[in-house]
Amino acid sequence: MTDLAATSPPPEREPGALTVLAVDDEPPALDELAYLLRADGRVGLVRTAADSTTALRLLNSGELPAVDVVFLDIRMPGLDGLELARVLAAFADPPSVVFVTAHDDRAVEAYDIGAVDYLLKPIRAERLAESLRRIERLRAPGSPAETPADDVVAVELGGTTTLVPRSAVRWVEAQGDYARLHTATGSHLVRIPLAVLEERWGDAGFARVHRSYLVSLPLVTELRMVGSGYVVRLGPPHAPGAVELPVSRRHTRELKDVLVRTVKQSWSAR
Repeated sequence: MTDLAATSPPPEREPGALTVLAVDDEPPALDELAYLLRADGRVGLVRTAADSTTALRLLNSGELPAVDVVFLDIRMPGLDGLELARVLAAFADPPSVVFVTAHDDRAVEAYDIGAVDYLLKPIRAERLAESLRRIERLRAPGSPAETPADDVVAVELGGTTTLVPRSAVRWVEAQGDYARLHTATGSHLVRIPLAVLEERWGDAGFARVHRSYLVSLPLVTELRMVGSGYVVRLGPPHAPGAVELPVSRRHTRELKDVLVRTVKQSWSAR
């Protein structure tokens, strides 16, 4: 790795490149993460820390420019990564947090804290690049990259990463601590709670219609009563891929109001 770094030209840095702090108590893993970060042109400065105490000292010492993102291992002695992330969330201008871990059993807690991403070791360069793209979007509000159609969810399956654009998602179904993203061509299971996606995608036209379902409002073609309750239809009747989903009583009134506002806004824009 050292020889490669010495012989390869450094990547061209983008204007406003990210300042990154990587934290891991395992030196080989920390070295590999730092190497991959420095190889990406979106990253300007990388500093490392072997534990949470050192990370906090660096963040509070003024030795670093404002840190844009902290890449955190979870299982570390002393203050672990999740506990450190909670401390960082209390900063006046908190950095984005990406967890980097060999364990997939803490993802729900990570996203509840507000993590931007959750990477599993061993890290692949293309997966890390997707995290950096996501961070750039989040740290540049109002940029073209922040348009609703641009957000993506990375789905890991059998060692392959599939990027699912939010614009391709028709509806989302809760499955325990997971969510299943339904698109026109299939479905993808991700370890992200439905409540997290509801908050993350609420401004992009997605609404909760049931404790188990989140739908893309522009695709709703009908809200109708069936028996003692309501269902919402996505797609024209009998069309391929058309689906009807139940609407809970507590969401019915809110959904009606949202749909009426959406129609009024559509007509006003004409």
